[in-house]
Amino acid sequence: MDTSESIYKGLKDAGIDFIVSVPCANLSKLLNKIDNDENIKHVPVNREEEGIGICAGAYLGGAKTAILMQNSGLGNSINALKSLTELYEFPLIMIISHRGTEGESICGQIPMGKSTTKLLDGMEYPYFKINNKNDTYNLVKKSWNLSCKKKKPISILIEINYW
Repeated sequence: MDTSESIYKGLKDAGIDFIVSVPCANLSKLLNKIDNDENIKHVPVNREEEGIGICAGAYLGGAKTAILMQNSGLGNSINALKSLTELYEFPLIMIISHRGTEGESICGQIPMGKSTTKLLDGMEYPYFKINNKNDTYNLVKKSWNLSCKKKKPISILIEINYW
């Protein structure tokens, strides 16, 4: 099973039926799979914090939600995450393309790449770094239940060399 298929199957088996995304080249194959799935509502957005609000509304409407974005979007969405999802204890899976890590060819991505896990730690948000492709499916699948249990977003960081 390839990377995108493993993430997709994990999301499906977790029951995720509502996904918001911000464009990302690394996530494009996964986004195509989601777009072709009639049982998943996919809402592309321009800004990550907008996506957090849409996911919160969808959750209140009974959906199981996830957002797909680059780690640069984590910086954009900190206030929405803390003041909306955390305050009201909404579960959310965040699939994050972790740019700026080993193998990154764009120097502008490196500062945020170094800060991503520090930001998640500072917000006290659990996260997984996928280093082993064999772990992907299980980590994604169990992330929804963990997010519900912890009552906060769970991040899955996918580094460049993973793709």
